[in-house]
Amino acid sequence: MDDPALVSFPLPMLTALLCSVLAILVWRLELGPVRANALFSAFFGLGAVSSYFVALRFGYGFDALIPLQRTLPLFMAPLLYLGFASMTVEKRELAGSLLFHLGAPFIAMGLFWLLAEDLKALDWLISASYAVYALALYLLWRKGPDALIFARVDMTRSLSNWILRGVGFLIFLLFLDTAIAVDFAVNRGSNVVRLISYGTVPLILLLLAALVTLPLVFSRSRVTAQALPAPDAEDTQVEARLRTLMDEQQLFLDPDLTVQRLARRLHLPARSLSAAINRTQGSNVSQYVNTFRLAHAARLLVESDDSVTKIAAQSGFMTRSNFYREFQRVHGQSPTEYRLSTRPERETGRAGSQQA
Repeated sequence: MDDPALVSFPLPMLTALLCSVLAILVWRLELGPVRANALFSAFFGLGAVSSYFVALRFGYGFDALIPLQRTLPLFMAPLLYLGFASMTVEKRELAGSLLFHLGAPFIAMGLFWLLAEDLKALDWLISASYAVYALALYLLWRKGPDALIFARVDMTRSLSNWILRGVGFLIFLLFLDTAIAVDFAVNRGSNVVRLISYGTVPLILLLLAALVTLPLVFSRSRVTAQALPAPDAEDTQVEARLRTLMDEQQLFLDPDLTVQRLARRLHLPARSLSAAINRTQGSNVSQYVNTFRLAHAARLLVESDDSVTKIAAQSGFMTRSNFYREFQRVHGQSPTEYRLSTRPERETGRAGSQQA
């Protein structure tokens, strides 16, 4: 109650509200494996609870929950990392990762309760956790979109970009929590309320940006030019097998298609399939699959009178916006413009068939 800033405008309360909304939003996103949704929702849900406790403690002087308020952040970085990592491994392999990454904070908390005189040193452990998992996320991002073998193929690029955003978010929390830890160590926390107030403002802006862009960013597709090794005969054979599979069974029509499912159909490791497509096509598996979807959609635009939205769904695209972006990128015009430009050809074809 020393500083009225949090009382007059409880910024951590607003943070808690935004985190709660994001927890609900990410649960509803079609990422691929449900386990990823659960972990991301847990991350934002824990952020909401932690922010609420911060508001109660520093805004209203409610100190009964200090132990929880100071220990919950230990689980934030592991949950964010596990959310992305869950899309790179089998479900049974994830169990071991969960035990390790979420068990370690419990062990650390127990040791602090037994050995430490107070919880001040725990603040440094939280900062270390943010640093370690920011590095872990960066290393995961370096593996590229195709490392996310259990994500939907049309989302791997966007998810990879969000890994990098997660790195930035943890670095921000690292600086904020370190500043708070230093103030507790040097000034006995005399500036903590002010630090929380100032630090919460950019945090709220980051959360608002995530709230606005999350539903849109997963439909964004970007092609990044990069030097790739020349394909060998085996790569060419793998691509040919996949092309035959796509042509004959039209697997691309499934909007929930993943790299792992394609690899299983070819009896190959997912990474081998991704590498073969990268080297032979100069693109990732998501972009490769979309070429089949777009060809199918272009044919429907010419041959049918179905709506563009219906054709997008019939061609395996989860969202209309993603379909429009990909179609514009490949054909240089929107689906509607493409249909109109081919209409004279279609009408001529119809007239000819009627005369025959």
